[in-house]
Amino acid sequence: MTIHPARIRHLNRTRIQQPAPNRDYVLYWMQQSQRAAFNHALEFAVDQANQLGLPLVTGFGLTDAYPDANLRHYTFMLEGLAETKAALADRGIQLVVRTGHPPDVALDLGRQAALIVCDAGYLRHQRQWRNRVAQKASCPVFLVETDVVVPVAAATTKTEYAARTIRPKIHRVLADFLMPLPPENLKHPSLNLPFDSLDVTHPESLVNTLSLDTSVPPVTRFFPGGASHAQKRFQAFLETGLAHYDQHSNQPQTDDISHMSPYLHFGQISPLYLALAVMNVDKSLADAGDAFIEQVIIRRELAVNFVYYTPNYDAFDVIPGWAQNTLADHEPDPREHLYAEQELKDAATHDPYWNAAMKEMTCTGFMHNYMRMYWGKKILEWSPSPKQAFKTTLALNNRYFLDGRDPNSYTGVAWLYGIHDRGWAERPIFGKVRYMAASGLERKCDIHGYLEKIEQRCASL
Repeated sequence: MTIHPARIRHLNRTRIQQPAPNRDYVLYWMQQSQRAAFNHALEFAVDQANQLGLPLVTGFGLTDAYPDANLRHYTFMLEGLAETKAALADRGIQLVVRTGHPPDVALDLGRQAALIVCDAGYLRHQRQWRNRVAQKASCPVFLVETDVVVPVAAATTKTEYAARTIRPKIHRVLADFLMPLPPENLKHPSLNLPFDSLDVTHPESLVNTLSLDTSVPPVTRFFPGGASHAQKRFQAFLETGLAHYDQHSNQPQTDDISHMSPYLHFGQISPLYLALAVMNVDKSLADAGDAFIEQVIIRRELAVNFVYYTPNYDAFDVIPGWAQNTLADHEPDPREHLYAEQELKDAATHDPYWNAAMKEMTCTGFMHNYMRMYWGKKILEWSPSPKQAFKTTLALNNRYFLDGRDPNSYTGVAWLYGIHDRGWAERPIFGKVRYMAASGLERKCDIHGYLEKIEQRCASL
């Protein structure tokens, strides 16, 4: 098994160099990359277990206190874990799921591990969890990046200003990482090892045992969780949606998009898998394929770069100085409309286009990206201050979107306020920050077709 060394980091090398002797297994602590295929962390763990002549156990820490998560997010995640457990079992690998603080679960399972492998998460708490395990474990801990195509530091070692600055850096090394990842056979299965574990085969029962915010309902009708659903949906996109992808990026009345962001957020599908699949399509679709690669690699990894190198990625103060200054200059500007957060949640504004976008968010857990931009810009316009708008946008984003609480989401919210953008013509409230108007929707897309689509989609709820 050859995995590019830039994906692999020995987190506690200065303290522990060699696998712990007289241990029972290798542990893969699966937390972010919740899948059994195209998972570099899993394949690295299989390879290490085979070299050591040991079984491989996969562990997952299920906490009901995950930041900003609710019943919607947990249902989708547990549906995916049920599939992953079965797929791992087919490879002779036991998935052990336990309730508790995830790093504590990993450390507990790691007491009898010769070596611990973990996947990479890029948000603050995710990195803190992995650092805690590396500091406390009595065996080597390796981190393997598998939820990006190009590892963060392999592209650049600093915060990038915009897509145009990171794009050439990624393309310079991209060919080194666009490599298939065939599964390696595990020589010593772990299915018969005795472990106490939660039963994830019935997600609807397990989720009822957790102490969760249940006010946001699941959206399984629109987005069932799991790798098989992601693959089926993506295959349909390749067959019917990709051909129009580059022309329809600002056409929310259509569904010519991949809908992969929820599955990417929970690590149920690999961005490498998606990229390789698109690169293998007919050459007549090259322009559409390039447009998709721009999103799944360049734009998505620009977002990862942002949160990785920007500790306060979720704070208003993260926006550029020029944007802060121009928004401050225009904060006293009169607002024709002001809405409280509850009015926004209820989609009770004067703007039918915005209301439809909010309804799509609340009833499906998803929103076409073009409407996400409009949705966020209007919250800035309708809030008493930019800081309050930022707070409200992030709260709604994290609460209702399946792909909320994600590098893409945090970056998307910051983009509304000038991150990865430039100054535009000055206007009231926004100053030089980019503005979007209802008239722009009417001019550029079939916005009434979008209203009809959302009305039909959410009618029975």
